[in-house]
Amino acid sequence: MMNKKSEYYEKALREAKKEDADLNKVFSLLEESLKSGSPDAAYALGTWYLHGKHVKKNIKRAVSLFMQAAKHNVANALHDLAVCYENGSGVRKNLRLAVEYYMRAALNGDKQSIYEVGRCYYHGIGVDKNRRLAWIWLDRARALGINE
Repeated sequence: MMNKKSEYYEKALREAKKEDADLNKVFSLLEESLKSGSPDAAYALGTWYLHGKHVKKNIKRAVSLFMQAAKHNVANALHDLAVCYENGSGVRKNLRLAVEYYMRAALNGDKQSIYEVGRCYYHGIGVDKNRRLAWIWLDRARALGINE
């Protein structure tokens, strides 16, 4: 049995995949899914606000939505939140939090974040420099096809 948040989200995905997708309808369905508590909808809408896709660009709103999704360990949201903290986009720059979010994203299956954790250890970004740990993470990323 599909719950409302899943139902709205799945409808939004189906509409978005159409060649002549109605973005107003997709947005509306994602909003309904978000109201029903969908962390995936929170992440999807966050990307819209981050990039200004079909909505006015609003990085603070994007970060807020990413945080909602991150509470449910949505790997892509954790990664994008890490990037925001590393760059100071929509939040105060905080390299320690950036590494924490990259680590959480990596542990939740985000391949790019595995590389980012290694990069942070290699250069000492938000953590003490540790080349031994860096190479463990970077070797794993390379094994997954991620080289930068």
